[in-house]
Amino acid sequence: MEVEEMEDEGPSTQSEPPHSEDLQLEQQEPLHLESLAPAENVFVDKKAVDKLTEGLLSHYLPDLQNSKRALQELTQNQLILLDTLDQEVTKFRECNALLDLNSLFTEAKVYHNKLVNIRKEMIMLHEKTAKLKKRALKLQQQKQKEALEKEQQREKELERERQLIAKPAKRMRESK
Repeated sequence: MEVEEMEDEGPSTQSEPPHSEDLQLEQQEPLHLESLAPAENVFVDKKAVDKLTEGLLSHYLPDLQNSKRALQELTQNQLILLDTLDQEVTKFRECNALLDLNSLFTEAKVYHNKLVNIRKEMIMLHEKTAKLKKRALKLQQQKQKEALEKEQQREKELERERQLIAKPAKRMRESK
């Protein structure tokens, strides 16, 4: 019956021992046991209540303090886990960035190969145009040579025709 009366007194801090101020307040306040026990007049000694309180606290306080320490340790471990998780998320983001970077490098390699192929084609085209220019120059020189030879042949033929054309004989003047 006395234990039930203690539980009905209201909320108390179970994790902390009673302070001297709390004890003084309890001693100053008269117990309203009549309102708690409607039909009986129960008188409880204040020292007995104090001893029961101390006993109850000494029985449950170590377990509560251990629970408090365990909760603090769990909270600390959760904070560590949250930090670790945050680091892992950062690593995953960096890995995704590396994957993007790898795809960029792969794409750059493809374009580099295309540029190398274009350069080879340009070199090949340059060589072909150089050969064509050389051939065109030879053809032009050959045509000029042929044209020169034709011109010389024509001049020879004209000269020969001039020589073949009968010339009137020159009259000699009679001397006086």
